[in-house]
Amino acid sequence: MKRIGLLSDTHSYLDPKVFDHFAECDEIWHGGDVGNASLLDELEAFKPLRGVYGNIDDQTVRARLPLNLSFEVEGLSVFMTHIGGYPGRYTPRVRKILDAEKPRLYVCGHSHILKVIMDKKRACLHMNPGACGRHGFHQVRTLLRFSVEAGRVSDLEVIEMGKR
Repeated sequence: MKRIGLLSDTHSYLDPKVFDHFAECDEIWHGGDVGNASLLDELEAFKPLRGVYGNIDDQTVRARLPLNLSFEVEGLSVFMTHIGGYPGRYTPRVRKILDAEKPRLYVCGHSHILKVIMDKKRACLHMNPGACGRHGFHQVRTLLRFSVEAGRVSDLEVIEMGKR
């Protein structure tokens, strides 16, 4: 079993409480719009990090993170990208990838809206952790924390980090 801490849209702001919330996690995943590359350094020094770059990220961040990331953890196939939509409203680019790769978990960011939705047509769970930075229209900063074991997501928790 692995515990995962999922965040997105930090926009160069990393609340120190993230380290408390993710203390028991085995990995941290970042869904893009990192902002300053030093934020990646802080997260990587704390826990193993997987992530993608977002539309606001400069060449320094883009040199360290891919646009798309496909991987497997504890028997669960995962696809991550920053901009991609959600079930019933995927971008054409992401729809093609989901149909070709058939992941069981699809992670994105960008909207600043926390959503966890099952795509029954594709048997794929969609997760967007919302935004945990201070930049954007969201009112409350959010994170997700969950477990992955034997190809399944469990123990999903929404963490509210306070007002933006």
